Amino acid sequence: MDATTDKDPLVQEQIYNALCYLGESEPEEILNACDEYLRQHDKLAYPHRVIILKAMETVVKDNIGLLEKSTAKVVIFLASNEMTKSKEVIRDWQQAASNVLVAVGQRFINKVMEEVLTKFQPGILPHYFVMQTFANLSVSNVFGMVPFLNSILGTMLPMLGMAKQDHMKSVFCYALQHFSESIQEYLANLDKAPDPTVRKDTFSNEIFSAYEVLFNSWLQHREAKLRLAVVEALGPMSYLMPSEKLEEQLPKLIPGILALYKKHTEAFYISKSLCQILEASVNIGSRSLDVQLDPLLGTLHPQICAPADPSVPLTVKNHTEVLRCFTVLACSFPDRVLAFLLPKLESSNERTRVGTLLIMRQIINSAPSQMEIKKPFILSSMKLPLQDSNNKVKRAVVQVISAMAHHGYLEQPGGEAMLEFLVRQCALPSEPPKKQLPDADDLTSDSVQSISVNTLFLLSTTVDRMNNVLWPYLLEFVTPIQFTNALTPLCKSLMYLATKKQEEGENASLIRYDLNANLPSPYALTTRLLVVSSQPYSGECRGAAALRLLGVLHYSVHPALDQLWSKKVPLLVEHVEENTESSLSQKEWEEKLLLFLQETLVAVSDNTWICHFVTEMCRQLNSYNGFVLEKNFLYKCIGTTLGACASKDLVQKQLQELLETARYHEEAEREGLASCFGICAINHLEETLAKLEDFVRSDVFKKSVGLFSIFKDRSDNEVEKIKSTLILCYGYVAVYAPKELVLSRIEADILKNIFQYFNTKVLGIKVETKDLTLKLCLIRSICMISQAIYNGVKCGDFIFSRKAELVAQMVEFIKAEPLEAMRTPVRQRAMITCTYLVYPSSAAVPAGTQLMGPLHSQSLAPMLYGDTISALKDLLKSLLQRNLTPHGLQDMFAHLGPWIKSNKEHERQRAVEVSAALLDFYLSKLNVSTVIPFYNLGVLIALFSPRCSDSLASVRQHAVDCVYCLLYIQLCYEGFARDHRDEMVEGLKALKKGLEEPDFTVLFHTCNNIAMVIGKRVPPDQLMSLLLAMFEGLADPDKNCSRAATVMINSLLKERGGVLQEKVPDIISIIHSKLEEVDEEHIRKAAQQTVYILASQHKSVVVSSLLGSALPFDSHTCAMWRSLATEPALTSQILEQLLEKVNRDVPYKESKCFLLGSGAERIATPLPLAATCALYEIMSAPESGAAVLGLYPPLFVTLLLRVSCTVGVQLPKNLQSRERRSSSHGLAPRSLHPCSRAVETLKVMLARGGSEEVARASEGPRGTRGQTTSAGALPHHEGVRASATRPSPPSWFAGPSLVTAETFFLLQLLNSNVVNDLMLLETVMDNMTGRQKDACTLVRMLALRGLGNIASGSPEKVRKHGAKLLASMVNGMDDKDDPHNLVALEAMSSLSKLLDHVEERDIQSMLLHIAIRIRPFFDSEQPDLRQSSIVLFGNLSRFSEGNCEVFFEQILNGLVTLLLHLQDPKPEVVRACKFALRMCGPNMGCEGLCDMFLNHLREERSLHYGEFMNNVCKHLVSSRPGPWHRRCPWGSCWGPAPVCPPPSPSPGLSSASP
Repeated sequence: MDATTDKDPLVQEQIYNALCYLGESEPEEILNACDEYLRQHDKLAYPHRVIILKAMETVVKDNIGLLEKSTAKVVIFLASNEMTKSKEVIRDWQQAASNVLVAVGQRFINKVMEEVLTKFQPGILPHYFVMQTFANLSVSNVFGMVPFLNSILGTMLPMLGMAKQDHMKSVFCYALQHFSESIQEYLANLDKAPDPTVRKDTFSNEIFSAYEVLFNSWLQHREAKLRLAVVEALGPMSYLMPSEKLEEQLPKLIPGILALYKKHTEAFYISKSLCQILEASVNIGSRSLDVQLDPLLGTLHPQICAPADPSVPLTVKNHTEVLRCFTVLACSFPDRVLAFLLPKLESSNERTRVGTLLIMRQIINSAPSQMEIKKPFILSSMKLPLQDSNNKVKRAVVQVISAMAHHGYLEQPGGEAMLEFLVRQCALPSEPPKKQLPDADDLTSDSVQSISVNTLFLLSTTVDRMNNVLWPYLLEFVTPIQFTNALTPLCKSLMYLATKKQEEGENASLIRYDLNANLPSPYALTTRLLVVSSQPYSGECRGAAALRLLGVLHYSVHPALDQLWSKKVPLLVEHVEENTESSLSQKEWEEKLLLFLQETLVAVSDNTWICHFVTEMCRQLNSYNGFVLEKNFLYKCIGTTLGACASKDLVQKQLQELLETARYHEEAEREGLASCFGICAINHLEETLAKLEDFVRSDVFKKSVGLFSIFKDRSDNEVEKIKSTLILCYGYVAVYAPKELVLSRIEADILKNIFQYFNTKVLGIKVETKDLTLKLCLIRSICMISQAIYNGVKCGDFIFSRKAELVAQMVEFIKAEPLEAMRTPVRQRAMITCTYLVYPSSAAVPAGTQLMGPLHSQSLAPMLYGDTISALKDLLKSLLQRNLTPHGLQDMFAHLGPWIKSNKEHERQRAVEVSAALLDFYLSKLNVSTVIPFYNLGVLIALFSPRCSDSLASVRQHAVDCVYCLLYIQLCYEGFARDHRDEMVEGLKALKKGLEEPDFTVLFHTCNNIAMVIGKRVPPDQLMSLLLAMFEGLADPDKNCSRAATVMINSLLKERGGVLQEKVPDIISIIHSKLEEVDEEHIRKAAQQTVYILASQHKSVVVSSLLGSALPFDSHTCAMWRSLATEPALTSQILEQLLEKVNRDVPYKESKCFLLGSGAERIATPLPLAATCALYEIMSAPESGAAVLGLYPPLFVTLLLRVSCTVGVQLPKNLQSRERRSSSHGLAPRSLHPCSRAVETLKVMLARGGSEEVARASEGPRGTRGQTTSAGALPHHEGVRASATRPSPPSWFAGPSLVTAETFFLLQLLNSNVVNDLMLLETVMDNMTGRQKDACTLVRMLALRGLGNIASGSPEKVRKHGAKLLASMVNGMDDKDDPHNLVALEAMSSLSKLLDHVEERDIQSMLLHIAIRIRPFFDSEQPDLRQSSIVLFGNLSRFSEGNCEVFFEQILNGLVTLLLHLQDPKPEVVRACKFALRMCGPNMGCEGLCDMFLNHLREERSLHYGEFMNNVCKHLVSSRPGPWHRRCPWGSCWGPAPVCPPPSPSPGLSSASP
């Protein structure tokens, strides 16, 4: 209970339920606990107290019989205190406490009253809920409470004047209402009351006193709720008022109540109180009502006319109370009430009419004795409502009729009109559904019909007095056609009534026609019920109801039908009920009914009865003019009955009548009439044929022609329709008549007359009609004649001489039909006719486009399309059966193939559907006696298998069926039995489900599985033809199918490609050609996948085939090469093969030029060139990275050597011209030049192998490309090692280019520290040292450069090998075979780099020799030599300390030259001189001169040469007698000379900086 303070409503509800549950087992404990808790928690908020009080109420109610008095007292005291603790009204809390008191008062009323009366003291207004508790107690415990009411009323009456607040007045009204109701109940059950002496008078005065206050004072209050509370009280109080007082008050009371209708929109409480007042008035025999009647009727009638809203329950209750008021008034004033009501039935207001009818139904049901003598008057007054067209009025009339039926009105004269109205409503036609507005209250005719049907059935089955009224009267409504929609309820009601009559006795159910002249005859009933049964599901399944009624009427139809119909009718009904409208075969059902009719006629075996029967059938024909299906069946019934008729005169008479009265312009009529003649011909062939011929010659036919001659167009049309019908009649006669009789008449009579009607002669010339109906009837008639001959018993002996003529006629009809559209069934029916005419003869048939027209034509009629396709299937099957061989199958699909591949969906759909039917037919008819090859299996499978992914789901399904049949046909040709089931082929059926979804992924996965099945079952000799045909599918206009073709090709190659080695070149060639034809991305990717699959099976053949492609490779060949980079293992093998191709053949051949004096020309060999191009394409694919890394060393070496050996190599003449043509057409973006291709291939190899820096470096300017490429950028030392330690090259590689390339690579290698990582320094250095003896100057030069590169690549190793390196440099400077001093130049440059790292002792011994050797180069004409020698001289000066005197002389000897070259035209030489002089300055022994060199010869400073030289001379002179004078041979000649003015600056020198 502490948890009641939780604010969650769900928790509070759970607490309440828990307390109630505990109270079921321990009510006393729970109630005491609740009492204690509420007393102890006096401050607990009231919402939480309410939960506990409600739980106490429930426990008390459920366990009232188990409570002890002590517990009851505790609960009463608690509830009383809780209820009155607050003076203010807190409704939830105090209501809960009051409810507890009411619950306890069910058993302990005295204890409750004892407690509550203490709070009800005279002269003091009681608590609101004290009065409400009294009121509720008086209702819940009438016998216990009524004895207290007298004293309560006595105390309460003075308080009424004290009540000033509206809520107190309302609760007093509430109490008076319930007190009055409980007193009435007590008085009504005095026999059970504890005090039977209590009378109405006991309370009358008190009630009247209260009435005066309520009516005279409170009822006039402006508060609407209070007025309603007063009105609710006045009704029950009126029963208890003294009679004379009530009579006295009525003239005021009734108008007062009626006036409230205008003040309150909600009238229920007013109507309820008014009804109670009226009943009380009637009970005392008041005469005041007579005066008040007109106002009462005038006020109450509009209340009924206002429609009740079912969604507002009080409006419905108000209607009920108002109708009760009319009941009270009608019982007292029947004449005046009817006089008021009946004229209102003629009102123009719909609501007035409906409301009046509702009141009429009420008083018919509730005042039967008063209305008994008024029945004729009431029935006559209903004539106008019976003609009302308003649906609401109709529904109200039906309800009145239902009330009348229960009270004997319909047995009166005029009751038939009411029943006829009811049946007419049952026959109302269904309305199309209309969108109703939210506030619309209009009824539909369907609703009226439904109510009427239910009412009719209830009257038939539940109102016994109606049996004799309805039987057999309802039979009159069975045959009239206007009551067709009512047949189902009519038949059900009649069947029930007839069954009850049979239970009364056999004779009771017999129809007494002598007493009921209007009843339909048994012939009419049988005809009607049989005909409507032909459409068993129409009109709420009227077929089964009609048959059941027919079954119970067998005694009345004919006594001989008892046994037959008792057996057959239930079977027919069962057949209808077991099926649905969609599953029932209409043809089969009609055959069952006609057989039933035929057996009925046999059972009757009474020619007179049959003659009457057929006459009645013919009479009813015109009734069915709007019911074409029923009329068509009736014609068949007439034909069947005429066939059973023994009177030939009657047969001819009826046939003549049918021909004269038929409506020839209706197709169904023509069909029905023709079928009638055909069925009749079964037993009356001669009469039927004679009547057809006589009719043409009769005046009737001529009259019909002449009748419309005024309107020529109509006349022609009418005559054509009559001729069409006659032609059709002959066809039906041929089909139905006995074959042994009709075959001899076909050509002599039937065909002769048919063509006579079809062809018209104008001036003796035969003119073929253009009437479509006539043409169609001719085709159908010939078709039926062909069927008759085909199915004839003596077909083999019958010679059909006009067959070729008929086939030719059908061909003409087919050819005349347009190919673009399918508007008429001419083509379909002509093909059906050809089907029966062709087989088994060899008559000519249409071929090609004419025959396949249905595949192309657009049809807006699905039925026509379906029928035409079906006809085409049948015709093609008959043609195929004439040549049931693979060749015949091939001929058939030669015509179907273009339609199967059409870009129009409807053409593909139809063609594949027809193909599936043909292949299934071929398989079913195949009977292989010897094993023969199915030579076109591959072509046919390739035709259908790609369609398994067609954009149309139906095409996909049929395509699988085609493949399924083809594989089984192949198995049959292999010798398997036709019923053999292959597990893999059967799996195709399971794959069909995957083709239902349009998801491409699912589709292509399914296609792959289908291809796997095909691959396992196609014979080897068919595999290549299958693939070749499948490649043709790549150009399919449906992209899905072209994708499927690629999927299937690849799947087949995976499965069976291993046996196709010899065919690989052809397949590669086909792929290339298809890539040229089809420009689709998915085709290109799939073709690459195909090449990959082939390569994985036949690497060498694929590589050879692709290398054989024309150079330069086009984009498709390139794509195929790149496809080989997909899988690393395969890519590695392909690269190895291509490397082998590059290495195996010579890179070029020398060819002498035809020009005199020209040298030999190197021409590239094609195979290595093609292999190089192929390597480029494969390695340009990102996927080749792993394979390139794996083969990095051989690739690097081979391509590097390929670059070196193709320098200066030219393309063959044919390739040069081809490359020029390709570039002019924009087809060759890359050069085919051998060296360029080799370089590009090497670059892409480096990039793909992870050496992107090397590749990027090689993109630099041509002159610096070799210098910027560093081996340090190579990611794989193995490639470097392989190049550095390469074994002897192939013989074709011997030559300067190879050595030069290797030397160049090694010098770059020495420039990088990687040479140390590979531990190759000594090896490479020795190699380079050895190359100094090479005959090639360039090699010697590069070797020296490489040795010099050790200073940058491995500077720490220079000291170790210093002597050896210096010796190599000195040897280079002494090179005798170097006319241009290039080797010496390289030696000087490299030596300059090495000097920073060599030991001083190593250079000391060579210092003088080097200085002397380089001195002549100071004045060389080559700037590079001047610069390098001077820089080297400057670097050598650093090592002159140990040999100062010797090197000083070299400085002295070169000083003048160095000073003069400060004006050298080459800036680099000037910079070299400045560097050398700065380096030599410290060794000159003249500090001033040294400082001047360091300051004035900085590279960034400009020099004023004259001033500079003047200053140099000054320092030289001022330094004597220094070392200069001792060592200079011309030193003695110098003396102290004046400072010479500076000469004019040379053009190459600029002024010195200030």
